Amino acid sequence: MTRKVTEVTELKNDCRSATSWQRVTAAFNTWRTRRHEHAPPTGDTESPAPEPVPGANTPEASTLWRMRTTVKDEPGSLAALCTALAEHRVDILSLQTHPLAEGTVDEFLLRAPGELPASGIATAVRTAGGTDTWIERADAHDLVDAPTRVLGLAARTALDAAELPLALRQLLGRCTIRSQPSPAGGGRASDGVPVEGALDDTVMRLRAPEGGVITVERPYLPFTPTEFARARALVELDARLGPRVPHGRDVLTLAEGSDITVRRADTRDLEAARAMHERCSERTLRLRYHGPVRDADRYLNHLLSPRFGRTLAVQTASGRLVGLGHLLWDGDETEVAVLVEDAWQRRGVGGELLGRLVAMAAEGGCRSVYAVTQASNTGMVAAMRGLGLPLDYQVEEGTLVITARLGESVSTGAGEVGSTSAP
Repeated sequence: MTRKVTEVTELKNDCRSATSWQRVTAAFNTWRTRRHEHAPPTGDTESPAPEPVPGANTPEASTLWRMRTTVKDEPGSLAALCTALAEHRVDILSLQTHPLAEGTVDEFLLRAPGELPASGIATAVRTAGGTDTWIERADAHDLVDAPTRVLGLAARTALDAAELPLALRQLLGRCTIRSQPSPAGGGRASDGVPVEGALDDTVMRLRAPEGGVITVERPYLPFTPTEFARARALVELDARLGPRVPHGRDVLTLAEGSDITVRRADTRDLEAARAMHERCSERTLRLRYHGPVRDADRYLNHLLSPRFGRTLAVQTASGRLVGLGHLLWDGDETEVAVLVEDAWQRRGVGGELLGRLVAMAAEGGCRSVYAVTQASNTGMVAAMRGLGLPLDYQVEEGTLVITARLGESVSTGAGEVGSTSAP
């Protein structure tokens, strides 16, 4: 299932008589309201105890910070800022300037003494004339210079259409990214959005290649024209290259001896996915889609689109599709979902899919993933527990939301399956 808020709106309009679905909707919305929203990192809030920076040659621990502040566009303003930082033994590792109509936004990567908190840096900057200062913890990945980082994101986007939302998130920091497809009735969701996109302070809107709109929001920090230009360039690259998914596939042997193939899927697998739905029981479809079974096919075109995430397909030696796993970009969160045909359940297929999805999420920089199911879905619960990751559970009126916090060690399968890579 894709972003649940969108599905709730659609299905409530279509299925007002489905009381069970309304209960699931209410429960999920209750859970969503309890999750933490974006909070601007500021210098007024003390950060957690700093961690040593790898490779630092200083006697005491140091901390990396990313900071952005606005200064007057006049001679000496930047020099005053640098002097104030130097007085606190803060080392400027990189600096980018973003000229605006009024003033200049300066973006820094800083190495500061471990005992100097974010609030101390912000106070020094404010005293030196900086305004609208924003600061948050950085890590070693931020040491890569901006052109190299953007080129790397472009390369990933070129290889895989599903990388675009992740690339935008890594380019712009903590933000919410949503894709709005064109209406099914023939209208264009991009009506009113110029071809070159639109930037409005903390919101940018970009024309998606398929005619929809990609909206990026960062309420705590306005976007600069430079960030807007980079994001637009990534979207234009995606449009020029057209639909694409990696062609790699793995041939696996299940515990009982059957061979299956796991590969990436897209909208070209739509008919095979519908045929799999026909072979699934009502209970299996209900556990996966949480709503009226007759609406299951409605989700497939959206689920298989690389614009909204990555999909893995499991097919038999004869080519029949028997399983689908989805890694879905849900705003600033990431959802995992698995559907396995009844005849292929309890063979390790679901665990294999889930492990691969979570590994892809970790590789993409996601800090956690969540799965929405029913409390009676013991198979999904067991598969999530089989990941060997810390889990959080939220139960509301029979709807179960399991959140896995991703660490350094992530299982890549069910543990009972051997694999052979194929090009």
